[in-house]
This record gives sequence, structure tokens and C-alpha cells, in this order.
Amino acid sequence: MTLAIVLAADPAASLTTRAGERLVDRLVGQWRRAGASDVRVAGDLTELAELVAGATGPVLVSGADLVAHTAVLRHLATSPVGPTLALVLTDPPAPGQASVREERGQVVAVGDPADATGVFGGALRVGAADLPALAAAAETAAAAPSGPATAAVDRLFAELAACGTLTFAHRVRLLVAHRAGTPAEADAAEAAVAAVDEDRAELRLSVKERDDFFTTFFVSTWSVYVTKAAARLRLSPTAVTMISVAFAVAAALLFGAGGRPALAAGAVLLYLGFVLDCVDGQLARYTRQFSAWGGWLDTMADRAKEYVVYAGLGYGATHAGFRYGWALAIAAMTLQTVRHMTDTWYGVLHDEAARRPRPATGGAGGIGGRLNAASTKVQADTGSVSYWLKRTVVFPIGERWALMALTAALFGPLVALCAVLVWGTLAFAYTGGLRTLRARWMRVPVVATVDATLHRDDGPLARGVPAVRRPGPLALAVLGALSAVALLLWALATVHAGDRLPGWVVPLAVLVLLVAALGARASHDGPLDWLVPAALRAGEYLFAIAVGVAGRAPAWLIFGYVFVLTLHHYDLTARLEKRQTAPPLHPATLGWDVRSVLLAVATFAGFASIGLITLGAYLLVVFVASVVLAWVVLPARAPRTPVPVGGGERSPG
Repeated sequence: MTLAIVLAADPAASLTTRAGERLVDRLVGQWRRAGASDVRVAGDLTELAELVAGATGPVLVSGADLVAHTAVLRHLATSPVGPTLALVLTDPPAPGQASVREERGQVVAVGDPADATGVFGGALRVGAADLPALAAAAETAAAAPSGPATAAVDRLFAELAACGTLTFAHRVRLLVAHRAGTPAEADAAEAAVAAVDEDRAELRLSVKERDDFFTTFFVSTWSVYVTKAAARLRLSPTAVTMISVAFAVAAALLFGAGGRPALAAGAVLLYLGFVLDCVDGQLARYTRQFSAWGGWLDTMADRAKEYVVYAGLGYGATHAGFRYGWALAIAAMTLQTVRHMTDTWYGVLHDEAARRPRPATGGAGGIGGRLNAASTKVQADTGSVSYWLKRTVVFPIGERWALMALTAALFGPLVALCAVLVWGTLAFAYTGGLRTLRARWMRVPVVATVDATLHRDDGPLARGVPAVRRPGPLALAVLGALSAVALLLWALATVHAGDRLPGWVVPLAVLVLLVAALGARASHDGPLDWLVPAALRAGEYLFAIAVGVAGRAPAWLIFGYVFVLTLHHYDLTARLEKRQTAPPLHPATLGWDVRSVLLAVATFAGFASIGLITLGAYLLVVFVASVVLAWVVLPARAPRTPVPVGGGERSPG
């Protein structure tokens, strides 16, 4: 059950609309239409604290002076961000209203006008876990002396922020929300609300405010019409996601078939599949259909689609006579996955740094501080050449799909894979170098605040070895990855010469790879330890590729095995991003250490292909079983409770 509370503790509670309806009564009706199952009016903060004490789900709070579209309240209530959000406006703060400073969408300061980025909009959504803090904040604000001009809802928000509650900023675009202190202000706000077509604005709001260059100018300009049609057909975002998958698979098959007509048709289908990949998120935002399952599926489908297209291009290049078509596909998939792992953890690092701003130091804080300031300046200059260059050079998904479609249609699968690899490598070098410098400046540990063994994907061997604190988990993980690189290069050279690796090489390589396990139980609190999961992924993938090459396994089989590994690791990162627990069968995946040892044993015994097939099939079965357990069996067995407004989330495309 979702409780909404209108705090009528200020003179604004007596304001009426032009039709003679009190703003308080109007807000009560709007919260009901926004999805609240129970709406109460609290006369003061003490009464609000009592109401919050009996709540079990999310609580929506607003002052009595808010004049807004109902859609603004519905968006606040159903936002997949959170669980605690505050409405933030760009209006000049009136006397008694709390100013707000935000970074990366998080409220980092309240009540300090210095460097303020907005003003509190008089409405909150507080997650169930933060309800004790909300009740305590209400009691404190009620007991504290305050000036008569300070609105009760602003005092409540300031006290909630002082408790250290992580609060995200919910901005208003296209729609209207204002706080009114006088009848004239209320009339002006009502007129502004009436002047905006609410449904048309919601449709435009379904498009991300900031997206990449290709998506912004070649997809979002017309995808809203597809979104509107999908809503009229009552398609769910998940259904659109599955249609997008079908388009990508069809494109991959056409790329594999080869021939100019097939390549051109594949490029068109790939583009349309990407459009639908954007539409599923737009439809979720337009219809407010957010779910944990939809968010997980969207993330997993994006990666699976892209790698299936790599497979189609690899097969097509090989079929056209290029010997190493599959090798290029494997390289592209490995590079992109390791990049995504760094993206995930760098995002966590940046969010944590925003919550704990680095104290000002002399100058700009060194090169890292100057880079951070320059990046912030460029991001703020929306629409400039430097802004679009920064967003494009990192090679986001829209640019990757556009490049694959264009080069495959014009030049063929081989050129498409080479183009993806070259641009991807340059983008990885660019982002990796700059992020390393900025991370050293921020010095915020993030892997130390989570279950490091889970996100490292450690198995029994890594968990059982003693902790080695020096030279640190990152250095050990990089050493393990370098051993896999050396083995891969040696295997490639040996196979090219028509020879076989000496029998002792693979066992020695896996022993060096396992050196990375020595850092499993050490504290991951270094400024660059956010790179550890990516280094471990690189080490395991490269080792699997190396033993496959050394054992003369078919290239498509190596691709398939690494593809299954990526599904497992994206499952972990998707759950991290959605703030969920580990997959139900995670212990059964054995860990990177045991998987590598099993492959090494199979290769040493002369059965590399059998080892890849057996272990890959086993991991795929565990992955599918884990998905069924997590999203079908366990939810069905869970106690039936009302679904709270805003519960779950979907990662929109």
C-alpha cells in the first residue's frame, strides 16, 4: 500500500483555485489519480510522523502549496530511480523554501544557497527503508524552533537530508509545477498548467533528455510515433524488447548469409531493431510500466543482441574467405564486455564521489581535478560541438549499431568487425586513461563497500586462499590477466607455425592466473580498485580463448563459450545496477578460478573442445535455471502483497 500525505501546516493550505476548490483538496485528488492507495491530510509535522510510523510501503509527501500537473506527481511516485526522491524546480526560491544542490542526479546539499542548482518543489517520495528517518525528521522539525516563513515541508526535507538519507532529484521538464504562496501565484500557476497538453508532454518526456548523437538525431526524432502506436496496441515494453531481439537475430542471419542484398537488408533490420530498443524504454516511461524484470531483461537483451550480431558478422567474414572472421568477433565481444565492466564500476565510483565531495585543495586538485572540471563544463554545454564529440568518442551503443549497419551494408562483415574493434579500442584507451586520472584524484573506494567476492565472481579456490594485502588486488588481477595474454600470444604463434604448445605451459599459465585469487580477501579500498572486476573478466576470457586456441577448438565454439560467460557476468552487473541480490544459483557457477582450472585440466588432457562444450553447456543451464528461479518460481512463492507505486524499475533504452 502506498500512502500519500498532504501536509497542511502552513497558510498556503487555505489557498483556493479559481473554481473555488482548496489546493489541499485538489492535491488529495491528484495523489489518488497518481496511484496512491491511501491519501491523508496532516495538520502538522507531529501528525505526519504518526502517519509515517504506521506505514509499510513508500510514502508520498507534499506541501499544500504545490500546483502541478497530475503527471508530475505520477512521475514522482512511479520513477524507477530512488527509492527516495525529491521534486526539484528551477524557480527562484521564495522566502522559507529550501534551496538544493545536486550532482549526478543526487541531492548533496539542502538549505545552502551557495552553488544551488534548484529549489525544493515541496514533494517527496520516501522509500520503505527510509521511513524511520522520515519519521525522525518530522519529529525533529516539529520540535525545532523556526521562523514563521519557513514552510513545514521544507523543514521536513532539510531534516531528512541532515539524517544522511540518499535522495535523488526529480526534475520537471515540459510539464508544469510551481509552489504558490499567494492567490495571484496560484492563479498564475493554474494558467501555466492549463496551457500545456499533458499527454503530448508525457509522450515527449518518454525520450531521454540526454542521449547520444545518433540516437538523438536519427532515432528519437521519430521513435515517439512508434511509441504512441505501441501504446495504442497495448504492447508491453517487454513485448517490444522481444521484437527488437527478433530483428537483431534476423540481421545477424542476413550478415552471415552474405551478398549485397542480404547485407543491405540486414543493415536496415539492425537499424529498426535499435529503434525498437529505444522504443521499449520510451514505452515504459510513457505508460509508467516499470518492473525489475523489465529492467533486467532490457539490459541482458541489449548485450545478447549485439553479440549475436557479432557472431553473424564473424560467420559472414569467414564464409567470404577471411580466415580470422570468428577471431575478430571474439575480440570485439571480449573488448566490449570488459569495457562495460569498467563503465559499471566507474558509474558507481562517480555516484559515491558525488555523495562525498572531495574537499577543495590548492589549485584545481592536480590533473585529475582539472579533468573533472573540464568534463563538467563540457557536459553542461549541451548541444555544443565539444559536448557531442565527448558523447560520441566513447563509442556508445547507438554509434556501434550505426557503424555496424553502415559498414556491413557498404563494405561487408570483415570491415564492420574491424571498424568496431578499432573504434572500440580507441574509445577504451581514451576513457580508461581519463577515468584513471580522475579516479586517482577522487580517491573514493567503492568495491570495499559491497560483497567484493560476489562482484569479483570468486569461486571456492579464491575464497579459501589467505589474504595478501600487497601489492593489492588490482595488481594481482592485472598480473593474472597478463599471464592469459602471454598464453594466448604463445598459442597463436604455435598454431600458426603448425606446432603444439609444450605440455607444461597451460598448467603454468593457470597457476599464474590464480595469483589474482590472492587478492580476493584483501580490502578493495584503493583509488583504482574499481578496475578489479574488469581485470578479472579480461583474465578469464583471454585464458579461455587461449586454451581453446592451444587445443585446436573451433573458433565458433570459443565464441559460444565466452558468450555464455558474458551472460553470467552481465547478470551480476545488471543486478548490481538494479540494487538486487545475487542470482539464486550463483554458487553453482563455480567462480572464475574453478572454471579456469577445469579448462586447463581438459586442455592438458587433450580435450579442450570437450571441456569448452561441457562447461559452457553447464553454465548455460545454470543461467537459465537461475533466471527461472529468480523471475518465476520465487516470486510465485512469495507472499502476495500489494505492489507499491514506483516499485521495481526498468532500465529504459
